[in-house]
Amino acid sequence: MAVRILSLCLVLCGLWLWCVPVTIGADTVINVHQVEGVINPVVVEYMTDSIRRAEEAKDVAVIFQLDTPGGLVDSTREIVKALLNANVPTVVYVAPSGARAASAGTFITMAAHIAAMAPGTNIGAAHPVSGEGKDIEGDMRQKAENDLAAFARSIAEKRRRNAEWAEKAVRESVAVTEVEAREQRVIDVIAEDIPDLVKQLDGRQVILAQGAVTLHTAGTTVRVQQMTWRQRLLAALSHPQIALMLLSLGSIGLLVELYNPGLIFPGVVGALALLLAFYSLQTLPINYTGLLLIGLGMVMFILEIKVTSFGMLFLGGVVAMSLGALMLIDSPEEYLRIPFSTIALVVGTTAGLFLFVVGAAVRSVGRKPVSGQEGMLGAIGTAKGRLDPNGTVFVQGTLWSARSTLPIEAGATVRVVRVEGLKLTVEKVTEER
Repeated sequence: MAVRILSLCLVLCGLWLWCVPVTIGADTVINVHQVEGVINPVVVEYMTDSIRRAEEAKDVAVIFQLDTPGGLVDSTREIVKALLNANVPTVVYVAPSGARAASAGTFITMAAHIAAMAPGTNIGAAHPVSGEGKDIEGDMRQKAENDLAAFARSIAEKRRRNAEWAEKAVRESVAVTEVEAREQRVIDVIAEDIPDLVKQLDGRQVILAQGAVTLHTAGTTVRVQQMTWRQRLLAALSHPQIALMLLSLGSIGLLVELYNPGLIFPGVVGALALLLAFYSLQTLPINYTGLLLIGLGMVMFILEIKVTSFGMLFLGGVVAMSLGALMLIDSPEEYLRIPFSTIALVVGTTAGLFLFVVGAAVRSVGRKPVSGQEGMLGAIGTAKGRLDPNGTVFVQGTLWSARSTLPIEAGATVRVVRVEGLKLTVEKVTEER
């Protein structure tokens, strides 16, 4: 009987522990990770790694301070997946004042367990655009719009937020302020700053896979975390202007090496620059027509060196490369546009280097050798003694053993016609020659 009573007590205790929310104590920390700019694969790595580390450390929560104009759909889906399946309470805080969670930022904010915004911020405008930043036309537009609308609704329903507004943010590009967002159940909290946010998180309850969790954030340690140096480097490489510069530098370096083999340095720099450019381009919405135009411009620069076109190929290369740079990344977002000043600088520098550096390398191929055995052919010297047929001549500041098919008197001017090891074959230079 006692065994049955003990077993029943254990079962009841287990049910009680399962039903009662878990309380996370205040002896842990909250890490704040700042996410700014375009949502790309680098941000995916940064945010997913931050969630994983918070789970392993059993942190009270992980906060992402967000300010983004949008980003790539695939990257957004990866981040949303990580947020929806996190085993640690996640908070997305749109801040500071003046920040926004537009386009991709809308999905990311709604996917967090707790969505917060600072005063003077906004969220929304998640209508899909093409890879070039333009409106999608026809059936593809309806397909992409329906897909993202369903994605937004599923996130909102999962987090018990306003699913109708989430769909409108996609279909109608609606955007709201932080006050409107809270009134329409898009977000949960409006906080002045991080300390205010942490204070308001205290006592809130979120649902994790293991059950309900109550946050006790009063007195917790807040730490601001930054991207690693590697992530900062990759994020910098993902800038459109850097991508254009790397593409131009890589092409020049490889072509200089091809026209003048053995220099090594231009080839190494060119290969590294092109590889970095390819990485940068894969993180950006690329118009492949623009990329082909840049390649056409490079080809025209090369042909200008080889073919006499009276400058037409050079002008064509400048026009093609300029148009390609303008079309390479065409987006309504200012941060994705390549300024005309940068395009003019890159195109002008590339054209100049092709004309002078690569041109000099090409001309050097046909230049007469000035050293070694080849450099001795045709050299003029003086006979130091009679050559009949052997003797000594003075050529290029050095005495050489020489021979001649015809006798040559001492002091006569001679020309080198053959080099065999350290012995020269010469002939007499006559006035008629």
